[in-house]
Amino acid sequence: MDLRATVNCPLEWSFRAAKACEDPFNHLDLDVVVTTPDGGEVTIPAFWAGGDVWRVRFAAKEPGAYKWRTVCSDPDDEGLHGVEGSLCARPYEGCNPLLAKGSVRVAASQRYLEHEDGTPFFWLADTWWMGLCKRITWPGEFQMLAADRVAKGFSTIQIVAGLYPDMGAYDERGLNEAGFPWEPEWATINPAYFDMADLRIDHLVRSGLMPAIVGCWGYYLPWLGLERMKKHWRYLVARWSAQPVVWCIAGEVLMPYYLDFPQPPEWQTKYAADMKAGWSEMAAYVKSIDPYKHVMTGHPGNSVRKSLEDEVLDIDWLQTGHGDRKSMPPTVELVVDSYAMEPTKPTINSEVVYEGIGEASRQEVQRMAFWLSILNGTCGHTYGANGIWQFNGATQPYGASPHGMAWGDTPWEEAFQLPGSKQMGIAKSLLERYRWWEFVPHKEWIEPHWSPENYLAPHAAGIDKQVKIIYMPEFMWGGFKVCGLEPGVKYHAYYFDPKNGREYEIGEAVGDAEGKFAPPASKLFQDWIIVLEAEGARVC
Repeated sequence: MDLRATVNCPLEWSFRAAKACEDPFNHLDLDVVVTTPDGGEVTIPAFWAGGDVWRVRFAAKEPGAYKWRTVCSDPDDEGLHGVEGSLCARPYEGCNPLLAKGSVRVAASQRYLEHEDGTPFFWLADTWWMGLCKRITWPGEFQMLAADRVAKGFSTIQIVAGLYPDMGAYDERGLNEAGFPWEPEWATINPAYFDMADLRIDHLVRSGLMPAIVGCWGYYLPWLGLERMKKHWRYLVARWSAQPVVWCIAGEVLMPYYLDFPQPPEWQTKYAADMKAGWSEMAAYVKSIDPYKHVMTGHPGNSVRKSLEDEVLDIDWLQTGHGDRKSMPPTVELVVDSYAMEPTKPTINSEVVYEGIGEASRQEVQRMAFWLSILNGTCGHTYGANGIWQFNGATQPYGASPHGMAWGDTPWEEAFQLPGSKQMGIAKSLLERYRWWEFVPHKEWIEPHWSPENYLAPHAAGIDKQVKIIYMPEFMWGGFKVCGLEPGVKYHAYYFDPKNGREYEIGEAVGDAEGKFAPPASKLFQDWIIVLEAEGARVC
């Protein structure tokens, strides 16, 4: 079998078993060993597609001639074992950044993410936890929402692979057009479910949105058990590792099922220890079978580096609260703590103050969460809107969580138009003018600045002698100074309105004998950004 491929684009081909097998998903494994143009080998897991059909997906990483052969756990099946072929890959010539520049990896500095060609990747994610269920219709609604997020500047979608939060096993709210991801009692996988999921994952990639795939919510591990969960994750790797994805091993990795509370402290301690060990083992397993070595993380109750073994994690995901402005102190504390941890890892605030949750956390709090995270050391940000993450529909309301309370009644059809999502893209567009990946937190660049006693005082970050960005969460009447202006460096200063991107000229910023500059007060009573840029600081 001779095949033709395009670099970074998944190519699929199939095999048909020659022997009957009553339960192929549970009783057979199939791998395709690919020999690369330089003579190396990479092992690609194949997946059971239903009946006697198996499929493999492979993305060539360089142009040239490849060879491949199959290895089946049943060496007597001539349809699956020992099949050989060749493959010729040509360069990708399109403009999709995920395909033209390659998948995302951790940069050498360990502070940010970049494409395989070295181009920095700005993580601006939206939260679609239940985006593979049918409460958002395919193709119309799903494609419409994806187009909206692309237009607003998002680069990533956080999405769960069918085993969702906020519900029990086999809750009908988790159905897609082909049913549940697993047959009853976790007997076997449902390939038809994942055929429908494939359409959505593929559309995200073709739209330029990187899927950050959450394998399941954490409490599914004791339900499935370790070995069956490995089967689940092997299936996800086989289906989607050829795509430019990031893996999240599980959501809220240490949290028990909602109705398992209350429990005595010793039960909770043992449960957390068991889950940390189990999910750390699972993450190590996924990393061992993933042929493309995609970035691995987990979704925590606070910091995933405090929830899983550090060696299995490539980036630190945080969850910092849904308490409107009351969540800003823990947000800063967790970000600062993560930024200072050794060894260094990139940090993303993966869940914070969903817009509209609790009839609060409106757009000004979204801006605040973004800038307080970024200016204290994250390499991107995740937005969320209440109503979108669970796809609460106008005609299909999500309803109550297992504990009996609903998180809100805003339909996703309204929530996706909330102003905070657009303002996330505006914030990203300002940062992308500069070498944002080299930014370092510098709270001392503004007086007064935030402290544990006042997290709503100004925050600052930037690059010495190039650019200084200061965010003022609350209006200041004056009396503040930008500090650290280096002798001989000429800065141009302007106000940037974080709600609409408008700029207001300040002019030349000249430091006094102590390197301090006092900008004029802003003209509107709101939060503001002050930018000081030296000549040549902009990259676009």
